[in-house]
Amino acid sequence: MRKIQMVDLKGQYAEIKKEVNDSIQEVLETTAFVNGPKVHEFQKNLENYLGVKHVIPCANGTDALQIAMMGLGLKPGDEVITADFTFAATVEVIALLNLTPVLVDVDPETFNIDIDAVKKAITPKTKAIVPVHLFGQCANMDALMALAKEHNLYIIEDNAQGIGAKYKNSKGEKVMSGTIGHVASTSFFPSKNLGCYGDGGAIFTNDDDLAHIIRGIVNHGMYKRYHHDVVGVNSRLDSIQAAVLDAKLPHLDSYNNKRRNAAKKYNKAFTNHPKITTPKTVNGCDDICDACDCHVFHQYTLKIKNADRDALAKHLNDNGIPCGVYYPIPLHKQKAYLDSRYKEEDFVVTNQLVKEVISLPMHTELDDEQIDFITNTIINFIDNN
Repeated sequence: MRKIQMVDLKGQYAEIKKEVNDSIQEVLETTAFVNGPKVHEFQKNLENYLGVKHVIPCANGTDALQIAMMGLGLKPGDEVITADFTFAATVEVIALLNLTPVLVDVDPETFNIDIDAVKKAITPKTKAIVPVHLFGQCANMDALMALAKEHNLYIIEDNAQGIGAKYKNSKGEKVMSGTIGHVASTSFFPSKNLGCYGDGGAIFTNDDDLAHIIRGIVNHGMYKRYHHDVVGVNSRLDSIQAAVLDAKLPHLDSYNNKRRNAAKKYNKAFTNHPKITTPKTVNGCDDICDACDCHVFHQYTLKIKNADRDALAKHLNDNGIPCGVYYPIPLHKQKAYLDSRYKEEDFVVTNQLVKEVISLPMHTELDDEQIDFITNTIINFIDNN
């Protein structure tokens, strides 16, 4: 059996080596390393893939989220609601801009932001909501867009984990994640479903005026060289990373299908186990159906009930199976984001999830032998401890 990787970038590269190398070589020969033709080519191709009017590439996913908020003109003291159960970057940028983060609980099945919790958290100071499309599927965007309309709020989609997922709206239409809210951000960190070979990110919007503002912000506030019209930052996707992404973009749907197929095999192995809860998909699916496109499984995350999750994680590592706990500490308990406003009774789901969740290897190169070994190791450990 091949060595099991949490993310097998080496195996993925081997499959597309010529395409990636040729794309990078093109950049090397033009020597247009910053804001070169490859960046614009990738931008246009991603716009076409997503069906969104504007893709603005930038240096990384955290910058993308920060720049989206800057573009909306949010002011210090404005409240921004987001999920407690996610990576710190989401709340980090809120704090960096001197906005007021408001953390709320999540849904126990999808792990996405809880709509009732959002409703309770809205105040006259609320200006935006940031749903995180966690682990690869969309939050309840219909409900969130309705709240935004009712309270005159912005919706900023954190799509770092969900690129390529589709969301079926209340009209029965399927739309791409990251194209529904007023603006969205994504990350191209190497381990993402669409990842480059360094850091990279992008902002998406259908708003022409907002796109214009953001294009200035990412480039020192300039639309014309040495004319600084807005306060900006230096956050550009370099041409070599764009070359990698442009080579990989045509494979994204295939990559996501491979992830779904691996998830199906995981689910089948764990079916009806009393101590293991497998991921739930939305869009009306009780499981991962053959037509499923609502979940792209950036992570495959189990809930372990009435068993020692931490002992299981150690056992897996001891047996050569990497795993991850995303996330071990809720944001509202992180030292940087402690706030007397938060009450533990408002985070019942998150506080339970951090004790139960464990993410298994998930990538495009997983094979049946590896999946069998992983699932058998987990079941045998839980059944015998």
